[in-house]
Amino acid sequence: MIRSTERIAAADVLRGFALLGILLVNMRYFSSPALYDDGVKGSDFDRVFVAVVDVLFEASAYPLFAFLFGFGAVMMFRRLQSRGERPIPILLRRFFLLLGIGIAHAFGLWFGDILIPYALAGFIMLFFFAAPPRWWRTAAVAVFFLFHGLMALLLTLNVLAGEMETAGGHETAAAAAVRHYRNGTFRDVFWQRWNDWMYINGDGGLLLTVLTVLPFCLLGGYAADQRWLEADRHSPAKLRRLMRWALCFGLALKTIPYWAAANDLTMYIQDSFGGAALAVFYAAAAVFICGKPSWQRAWRWWQDVGKMSLTHYLAQSLVCTSLFYGYGLGWYGRTSAWQEMLIAFALYATQVWISRFWFARFHYGPVEWMWRWGTYGTRPPFRRRPGQ
Repeated sequence: MIRSTERIAAADVLRGFALLGILLVNMRYFSSPALYDDGVKGSDFDRVFVAVVDVLFEASAYPLFAFLFGFGAVMMFRRLQSRGERPIPILLRRFFLLLGIGIAHAFGLWFGDILIPYALAGFIMLFFFAAPPRWWRTAAVAVFFLFHGLMALLLTLNVLAGEMETAGGHETAAAAAVRHYRNGTFRDVFWQRWNDWMYINGDGGLLLTVLTVLPFCLLGGYAADQRWLEADRHSPAKLRRLMRWALCFGLALKTIPYWAAANDLTMYIQDSFGGAALAVFYAAAAVFICGKPSWQRAWRWWQDVGKMSLTHYLAQSLVCTSLFYGYGLGWYGRTSAWQEMLIAFALYATQVWISRFWFARFHYGPVEWMWRWGTYGTRPPFRRRPGQ
């Protein structure tokens, strides 16, 4: 059982790292119609940048956030129980608020929102809180392998039958995205954003996304109960061994489309299985470095940015759409991959610096503070008093 009400450093460090991964992956979709045309334009240098992000972060960052979402939900459930409160109504209110934030984000800022699927997965998690911890683990493993195994089988049949999905026929959609995002009015941008969201989530796409994140949420809940992210629970040798195996296995799977045939099946294996394996490596690495007190000055930077990850996630969408859309600087479709990476690192470095400044003066990030207020129904303290 969870014994401490203190924040677990590795969880926040992992959130801070995942926030960088999410930004690097999302930059192509902020800045270009990569949703419809995934070809990399530019020099070999640009293609190298895209490949590195694809291998190291694509489909590895969102599992971390899903894992931490489930982890945080169970931690909150246990704290509420220990105080004699009723956790389910409070968690239900919390998930509804997250759903509202996600809807506002998806249709007011950027179509690639992930908060809506997390909130919907949270509603499913509510049915597990009364179950023994092993049910969380069993359900996580079963949903992951049954869902992805079935999808891999269907894709295998498609490949054997020669039915390969291509980008053909998407040129018109890509041209419309460039026209609306670069030069369109607010109304044009809104409807383009709506069409993009429906392209991803319509016809069962949202359900598939929920089924993709749900196993990681459930595994995160089990990890909270078993205290997996507490550094003193693991020997450094065990963590190094896990990191080594997860990294080797993850990189082998993530690079399949580069050394084997690039098709729907290999890219699905790359993302679904390779991405999960690399996420295990990153999680183990976070626990490992947080077990090194001498490294605290370094990992505290990641921890601070992770403590306000929701605020930063929304801020990334606000800043990037302002840079690339027509109501801002109108850079959409005009930047190369290496320029987009520079923007991403500059933005993230700014967020890291702001986080250190912020937590010297405030208890919570601004969105986290409002979310907490809405969840509990009482206004939490915001500004730190002198000496705190």
